[in-house]
Amino acid sequence: MTKYKTTLILEGGAMRGLYTAGILDVFMENDINADEIYGVSAGALFGLNFKSRQIGRALRYNLKYANEKNYMGLYSLITTGNVMNKDFCFKKLVYELDRLDFETYKNNPIDFYAVVTNLQTGKPEYKKIDDAHKDMEYFRATGSMPFVSRPVEINGNLYLDGAMSDAVPFKKVLETNCEKIIVILTRPSGYRKHRSRLPYNLFYGKFPNLVKTAKNFHNEYNETMDLIEKYESENKIIVLRPSKLVKMKRVEKDTNKLQTIYDLGISDCMQKLDKIKEYLDSPIVVKEPSESVK
Repeated sequence: MTKYKTTLILEGGAMRGLYTAGILDVFMENDINADEIYGVSAGALFGLNFKSRQIGRALRYNLKYANEKNYMGLYSLITTGNVMNKDFCFKKLVYELDRLDFETYKNNPIDFYAVVTNLQTGKPEYKKIDDAHKDMEYFRATGSMPFVSRPVEINGNLYLDGAMSDAVPFKKVLETNCEKIIVILTRPSGYRKHRSRLPYNLFYGKFPNLVKTAKNFHNEYNETMDLIEKYESENKIIVLRPSKLVKMKRVEKDTNKLQTIYDLGISDCMQKLDKIKEYLDSPIVVKEPSESVK
């Protein structure tokens, strides 16, 4: 598909993911393609529109249904146990209200991986989704935020948000035969995580491996950010991140803020567009074939 094997890595971040949606729409409008995508949480849920080639879809349905009580929020959490309403988000929305182009998704040769967290092992799993209709539950799983979502059972395994175990699967991608990497983050430059004080033991005590992962997650995330910045400083990868802070709730209802973060993605991407094109055409690759993750 591309001159060099190109991988997109899409961080999550709930409604901050509309920043990513704006960037991906610019990519589609400017014929910037990829061979594979690793999407986490909102990165997967909004990123699937890149494989289905539906410019503007992510913004469109979020603006339209942000204040629909059956979409996501407290009402859905109280009535269904999930902050994202399963029937509305993963049935009515994708099949009726703003239908996902399942055929285009399936026929598009991009390899799409959704990152999910296995509750029993506490480890990330990278599920290759060739058929969005058949494997929609994996998309639901990667977007199922802890504490406000019921675990999603698939083939006897319980899953939650991929961001719990690998929020930005850069190390995973480095293990592959990648040549070009574009990382799309949803936090501004320099952002680092602190140790979580959320009550994982109380909620997920039956899953000690998950609790262990959660307690160490800030270290893993920060190490990944350090590694990304190293590769970025060596001009081996492209990183797109918000150029300014837009304060948003995880379940944001303010459509002006949703539009703002999407527009910021477009603006930041347009400013880097020439650099991105030059990078994708240059012979410089991410790593030599024998180079391992350091």
